[in-house]
Amino acid sequence: CPTADPLVRLGTLAGDFVQGVDLARLHPSLRRGIQHHRNLDRFVDHHPLVAQSRNRLAPPFRRFAGVLVDVYYDHLLAAHWPNYGAGGTLAEFVGVVHRDLQQHAAHLPPLLSAVAPRLCQENWLASYAHPEGIDAILARMQRRLRRDNPLGRGGEPLRDQLAGFAADFAALWPELLAVAPGLDSGPDLG
Repeated sequence: CPTADPLVRLGTLAGDFVQGVDLARLHPSLRRGIQHHRNLDRFVDHHPLVAQSRNRLAPPFRRFAGVLVDVYYDHLLAAHWPNYGAGGTLAEFVGVVHRDLQQHAAHLPPLLSAVAPRLCQENWLASYAHPEGIDAILARMQRRLRRDNPLGRGGEPLRDQLAGFAADFAALWPELLAVAPGLDSGPDLG
């Protein structure tokens, strides 16, 4: 993903915030980033290593395995940024994303625009690097869903099987880079 363009970089983040949005009305660079996000999701959703990670989850977490594994992989990316990131520190990358969100607020889809101030103020992206941050992220997700769900306790399987999830992610990373050149210069945390 060519992330020199701030709107493409924001599009990779916006991919989770565009349900019900007419993409044709968004800036073309933002749409490119959203498409990149969706292409990665499609690749990951059908990958055997991701299936292996999902199978590590027992009921009641298995029903939410896709969401949980996505969050776990974002945790591993953030926690091991020197191995997977774009160079520089995680804090520097997050700072760039926060500036992008502020400078390009007019182009953001409504849901991302609504959460962006809290995302920056509460430092959501950097919080992925820490287990307590994952707990907070999953608790927010749990509250957003109307039906009863175990997401608020979703950090437990990550802690219990961290080595297995980490091995799956480490094996998947080179394949992600092959499918998405430039991913290491601005991955989608979140």
